[in-house]
Amino acid sequence: MSNPTRSSPPPLPPYTGPGSPQDVPPLPGSSPLDPAALPEPIRDELLAPDPVAIDTSSDELKDGLNRCPKCGASDIRHKPGSDLLICLYCRNEWQGARVEEEFGLGEGLDQLKGTIIASGARDIAADAASLMTFKCTGCGAEVTVNTDAGMTARCHWCRHVFGVNEQVANGAVPDAVLPFHIRKDDAVARIRQFVDKRRFFALKAFKEQFTPENVVGVYLPYMIVDGKASADIAGQGEIQTRRYTRGSGDDKKTYYDADVYRVERHVDFTVDDLPLESSTERGNLDIRVNTNNIINTILPFDTKNAVKWNASYLSGFSSEKRNTDVQHLRPRLEDQLLSIARAQVEESVERYGRGVRWEQERLDVHGTRWVSMYLPVWLYSYHQPGSNGGMLHYIAVNGRTGETMGSVPVQQWKLLLTAITVGTFLEGIALWIVGNS
Repeated sequence: MSNPTRSSPPPLPPYTGPGSPQDVPPLPGSSPLDPAALPEPIRDELLAPDPVAIDTSSDELKDGLNRCPKCGASDIRHKPGSDLLICLYCRNEWQGARVEEEFGLGEGLDQLKGTIIASGARDIAADAASLMTFKCTGCGAEVTVNTDAGMTARCHWCRHVFGVNEQVANGAVPDAVLPFHIRKDDAVARIRQFVDKRRFFALKAFKEQFTPENVVGVYLPYMIVDGKASADIAGQGEIQTRRYTRGSGDDKKTYYDADVYRVERHVDFTVDDLPLESSTERGNLDIRVNTNNIINTILPFDTKNAVKWNASYLSGFSSEKRNTDVQHLRPRLEDQLLSIARAQVEESVERYGRGVRWEQERLDVHGTRWVSMYLPVWLYSYHQPGSNGGMLHYIAVNGRTGETMGSVPVQQWKLLLTAITVGTFLEGIALWIVGNS
């Protein structure tokens, strides 16, 4: 009996994994994505060097102890109303180094290229721990600091104070901090004054529960960005040449004639210390659930006076950790830069009396520098019950300038009644004027 003919097995699919020809980078010019043939902005992005880190870490503080330079004690606090640190043992005072001078952050804006990231602004590691443990050199005990709840802790045996100054990759330790200048009693007074001006319209429950003494001093995480960019914007501008009316009575209509021009502008510019929220919670500006946008109304902060990170500045205050990386903040940065570019060209289009409608925009970001920083804010919050979880209202005070803004829950019927009353009064005045003219 003869053997049946055996067919050959089907060919294996080509291997494309590590070590395969597809895994080997093509020679220059042999790939359809040869950088030399790409537009300049894309080519620059592909060929740009990897992000450069500015090392802002404090090696002398990595053991958790911030010692007084005069007596060596570790019980250090921020002196209210200043940028100074004070030793609670010998009362010695000193100021931390300003990051602007320490790391040259105010220089070279027009030379920026690529992405430069300070060490405290590097990407957050997903597995980074929140607990930091220090071995006390005074008694040998171990002291644990939970960075989710605070940045300092005291040894329960020898009373040494420990602070998290090592730049762990969990977003808790920034490059710099801008200390509080406004004291709590001042912030309380400002918040009380703000509410008093709006008390007539405020909800009854809010007025009954209003306790400004519960205001909390909190350091909010920001990315402070320097940048060099250029933008091209184009659109149509109109200059009115004639205005006239036709018809009479209810059929009267106003017309205008205008010359229409094609308007194009190019602008090169730099930005210095542009702040971006680096907390997704504070960056959520959904006005249906919170009034986080209040925080933006108390800007700017004098970030030029920020000092090198030292956990002792946070003693007695709370803080929120950064939870976004540079790559996630780039779209927001580009939106801000485009807004700046539009503002830069406003003066040059004033001759178009009927305005300019911008239709095309292009932004090229040539270089950026990112620094992570804590900024000081006094916050008072109130939760207004309602559908979908209600609304969280904030009143905020800039911890440096005292600028105050907030949201107060109001009784809508009072607003409506006031609007109707004022409208009726103004209408009466208008009729009286017409009747006596």
